Amino acid sequence: MNIEEFREYCLSKRGVSEELPFGPDTLVYKVMGKIFALTSLESEIFSVNLKCDPDKAIQLREEFDYITAGYHMNKKHWNTLNAERTSSNQLKELTDHSYDLVVDSLPKKMKIELEQL
Repeated sequence: MNIEEFREYCLSKRGVSEELPFGPDTLVYKVMGKIFALTSLESEIFSVNLKCDPDKAIQLREEFDYITAGYHMNKKHWNTLNAERTSSNQLKELTDHSYDLVVDSLPKKMKIELEQL
């Protein structure tokens, strides 16, 4: 999966917006205003930061050398994936996991709004 395919995948999810809040070099994907994915536009290697359950995050880092603690993120809750070495299926699965974690943490009112989109 390349950055354009990743972008399309993120934007296909309900309630997602694409923003550049940290400057023109970092694409940020939010669901209902909450970040679930980030990627650099300037990096030589296509990598993605995704939110992750803390226990699963550790397990993934131990199992795959291309998954590390979140770069410039809370190391407990975020992983950085070298997307060039990650299969499309795994990248989609971990993106879904990140999206679902954020949706699950939304207040009830926002969950209802999301369902109506």
